Amino acid sequence: MPKLWNETIAAHRREVREATLDATAALVAEHGLRAVTMSQVAEKAGIGRATLYKYFPDIETILRAWHERQISAHLDQLARVRDDAGSPAERLDVVLRAYAHISHGTRRHHSSELAAFLHRDEQIIGAQRQLRDLIRDLLAEAAAAGDVRDDVAPEELAGYCLHALAAAGDLSSPKAIDRLVAVTLAGLHPRHHKAT
Repeated sequence: MPKLWNETIAAHRREVREATLDATAALVAEHGLRAVTMSQVAEKAGIGRATLYKYFPDIETILRAWHERQISAHLDQLARVRDDAGSPAERLDVVLRAYAHISHGTRRHHSSELAAFLHRDEQIIGAQRQLRDLIRDLLAEAAAAGDVRDDVAPEELAGYCLHALAAAGDLSSPKAIDRLVAVTLAGLHPRHHKAT
């Protein structure tokens, strides 16, 4: 097959896949996890049921693919904001701030049923490890620069940050999220620890 033909087919497949993921997420948000059918997804995505089944065998598989796409996008966003910042302290600040806002946005858009389904999946464990490693490395760099306390291991501080900022999902405004990030960062500052 000519290269252009292959590229066109690949682009079409990507478009069908993306439309399917978006349609399923929208339907689940509107009707709930257990109420969505493959027929509804095909109709909303603008494709035939036979085509849909060529891509995905069931709703659960579609949702796992959608969740994987979301996780990848969030990790990419955190890496971008990290890479665009200057000093170790600035990189830590922008990543924690971005993570808090992501946590806020995702918690408010998922029903408890959908969150329970998605978060029991194995892919979430790998993503959590990547996130923890990213924050741990930023904390180690900031500690080496004297911007973050060095009396606690970066791995432990990463756990502190992630648990503290998970509370952003329950907050009602961007200003409240920013205050939560400020409190979290204050707990990392070298002047807040005492010699033991």
